[in-house]
Amino acid sequence: MTVRPDPHIFNFMTEIEASERHIEALTRISKAITSERYIEDVLRLVVTVTAETMRSKICALWLLDDTDNALKLRATQSISENYLKERSLKMGEGIVGQVALTRNSRSVLNVLEEPDYKEKELAKKEGLVSMLSVPMVVKDRVVGVINCYTSDPHEFTETEKNVLITVANEAAVAIENTELMVKTKVIQEELESRKLVERAKDILMTRRGLSGTDAYRWIQRRSMDVRKSMREISEAIILTDEI
Repeated sequence: MTVRPDPHIFNFMTEIEASERHIEALTRISKAITSERYIEDVLRLVVTVTAETMRSKICALWLLDDTDNALKLRATQSISENYLKERSLKMGEGIVGQVALTRNSRSVLNVLEEPDYKEKELAKKEGLVSMLSVPMVVKDRVVGVINCYTSDPHEFTETEKNVLITVANEAAVAIENTELMVKTKVIQEELESRKLVERAKDILMTRRGLSGTDAYRWIQRRSMDVRKSMREISEAIILTDEI
């Protein structure tokens, strides 16, 4: 006699496997975000791991560019040349723009039948059907949107939605932290450059009897003549003074 597995037990085991897969994915993403990786590496890992755990054909991450208030594709695990082409959407434009504007997640059973979806031709070429789009928000500020696509009609579960929301929030924090680190680094480098220029000015004032203004102009002209930064010129002046 053939014993058929209880469908309830089967569904329960499937849910456990899915949960374990999701937890593992979130752990990998969290480790990457707290590491000192470059932001491009973090974003690439986010879309790759997310695509794996969500069983998505394509996972795409769009970031908001404050200069023109448009969302631009920044990362995807897809290797399709068609999908990798640079493109952007305005806030409120298409599904991605609406999700960013309203800060509300949105799922679509079939993007080809959705009036708000803007990339139907691309979806046809790539065989994309269902879509889950989630905003990336940190401290009440939208920084981007993450999309997951399937190649077959799929009703996204609450668990899948919650996983993608968690991923989006983690990625948003990583982006904000990276931006702060970059700004801090730029400020530190600027302050260091100013200190070096001031020190080089003092050397020229002592060595050549120049005024502070003339010493600064000398460094500036030398920088333009040899096409090097004022910091590099200042470092050279300081080095020769120490020899």
